Amino acid sequence: MRTASIFRGSRGGAAIAAAALLALATGCGSGTDEPADGSTSTTTSHPVKDTSITAEPGERFTLTVDQNASTREYWYLVDPEPDSSVLVSRGQDYASDSGDTPVPGAGGRLTFTFEAKGKGTTRFTLLHCTFTTCQGNTSSRPPETTGPSATPTTGAATPSQAPERITYAVTVN
Repeated sequence: MRTASIFRGSRGGAAIAAAALLALATGCGSGTDEPADGSTSTTTSHPVKDTSITAEPGERFTLTVDQNASTREYWYLVDPEPDSSVLVSRGQDYASDSGDTPVPGAGGRLTFTFEAKGKGTTRFTLLHCTFTTCQGNTSSRPPETTGPSATPTTGAATPSQAPERITYAVTVN
């Protein structure tokens, strides 16, 4: 093998070769969205306003929303969370509109992923907070209240509006 002979007799070359092999071994996957447990799964993307979802056991689906932390706009999975025997949350993934380099003020998209587990129907709720609808929230902590803010926002004459709540009904066949 010609590549091996280039690195022979050199500790640095051996280290580079080992690092390259490790990168190839860990960086090359099957290219699918299959769960690590080896089961097969299909991932379907649903529009946020599609509040009635039907899935098969093992199927994954996503809901993607616009989010901009610089304007204190966040989305959260809140109570009621789904019945775990029917549906489980597989987490969230944020993708910035500015790519890998953070840009002040740039928004992005937050994707919630769920996996259908067993037959039945369950519900879950996504809460959408903006700087005028929630007080005390952060990217990882929803507000303590899900109703209108008790304190008016600066310059407002009345308390802020209630945050948007979207409740989804999921049926697993």
